[in-house]
Amino acid sequence: MDIVTQKKAAKKFAADWEGRGDEKQDSQSYWTALLRNVYGVEEPEQYIQFEKVVAKGFIDAYIPATRVLIEQKGIGIDLDAKEPRQGKMVTPYEQARDYVSQLGLDEKPKYIITCNFRELRIYDTKIQPSYDRKTDTWHAPYEELQLADLESEYWRLQFLVNIQSTSIKKELEISIKAGDLAGLLYDAFLKQYANPDDPETLKSLNVLCVRLVFCLYAEDAGIFGQRNMFHDYMEQFPTRQMRKALAELFRVLDQDPEKGERDPYLAEDNPDLAAFPYVNGGLFADEHIEIPPFTDEIRELLLQRASQDFDWSEISPTIFGAVFESTLNPETRRAGGMHYTSIENIHKVIDPLFLDDLKTELDEIKSNPVVRTKKNQLMKFQDKLASLTWLDPACGSGNFLTETYLSIRRLENEVIQELSGGQMTMGGIASPIKVSINQFYGIEINDFAVTVAKTALWIAESQMMNETQKLVLETLDFLPLTTNANIHEGNALRMEWNDVIPAGKLSYIMGNERDISGPNRLEAA
Repeated sequence: MDIVTQKKAAKKFAADWEGRGDEKQDSQSYWTALLRNVYGVEEPEQYIQFEKVVAKGFIDAYIPATRVLIEQKGIGIDLDAKEPRQGKMVTPYEQARDYVSQLGLDEKPKYIITCNFRELRIYDTKIQPSYDRKTDTWHAPYEELQLADLESEYWRLQFLVNIQSTSIKKELEISIKAGDLAGLLYDAFLKQYANPDDPETLKSLNVLCVRLVFCLYAEDAGIFGQRNMFHDYMEQFPTRQMRKALAELFRVLDQDPEKGERDPYLAEDNPDLAAFPYVNGGLFADEHIEIPPFTDEIRELLLQRASQDFDWSEISPTIFGAVFESTLNPETRRAGGMHYTSIENIHKVIDPLFLDDLKTELDEIKSNPVVRTKKNQLMKFQDKLASLTWLDPACGSGNFLTETYLSIRRLENEVIQELSGGQMTMGGIASPIKVSINQFYGIEINDFAVTVAKTALWIAESQMMNETQKLVLETLDFLPLTTNANIHEGNALRMEWNDVIPAGKLSYIMGNERDISGPNRLEAA
């Protein structure tokens, strides 16, 4: 289910259940409708158990697949209030804890939800509760979700259907926050342009925001060489000088000192600026983008909220690419029919198409007891991974391509770990990495989405290189960028795909079912 459809479904669900909810009559309807309509569970009646029998009562609802226990109350019931249960007064959370103690180890819930139809409290069972002797009450931290906010915060309940919810929920939360920050920067800068409605202005603004996001990510991920490098450089300038300082930084990031492109006296005149590495890749190539004047608001937003108060290195490039694009370009997104597909649904396509077979092949190789044979097979398998190519003919912000790249690189890292561990060595190879974002091709009609897709893949490449470094205990150079995803701007229904990648060199075509009424839509799977 794409993000637009899911938000609409969440909005409708909230409206349908506003002001109503009887514990006995409506609990099952409430949860089955939520699972089916908002989270895409095809047979929720089979997915969730109601009135699950335990030794001393009945659990209102329990989801075995994701191990979620739900204690349901009627609308208007105070979730802090105590009620008589089995001879003692307990809160809904305490009642749920009693049920947990009656479950077997393999059924212990990862999450507890207490709900009164209007409010949902989410308890992570890994966090230990505390006991208040004065009130004879158990307390635990919880996240609160109001039904009225479900449209914008539907992602907070993704753990209901996602078995690997903890890490993905965190990535989703961080990526959405990053998208919100990018949107705030976009809106603040837009007000400063002389001609905010000019298409060229909007194009400049889009490029500006992509560059800023790259710089914010690069300083947090250590790509620039040290943390806070971008922040510290910009902070030294007063508001009125920040526009010029940023333009100078963009220019330097595109200049290769090895080729003599930088001012030979830059290190003496401006050592802070000279310390930035050469980026390459074309991201900073256009010097003619319009940068508007800064304001004190923009300064605070960029340096404090977007830089000091937020860690960009933890974003998911798969999720963030789509969130970033939809946040900054909502009108273009709606007009073009672009969609965000969840990581889970991406894997419903790529796993049976190729990933399951590759994982099985690698597992068989790793189980080979003959060291020499296993090493040769691992090297051939890595070469195979590096020879495959993928095309998404309507790639949007590139989330299918990005998640596929991450999945293939994780397989390659397994290979690298096997080859570099124990008796095996990498044999003096300069870089153990062979899989490249060069293997990934896309077509997209929206120029901004093309830029976002390339940037998402660069971020993914950086994150996976960091994972490889931990395995081989070597420092690998990410900059200057030597690889580039082959994302082509154009209408896939009119372009000759062989001009993007010859059919004979293409391994897989993949993508999402899209609205064919849009200007660049087709069905690819």
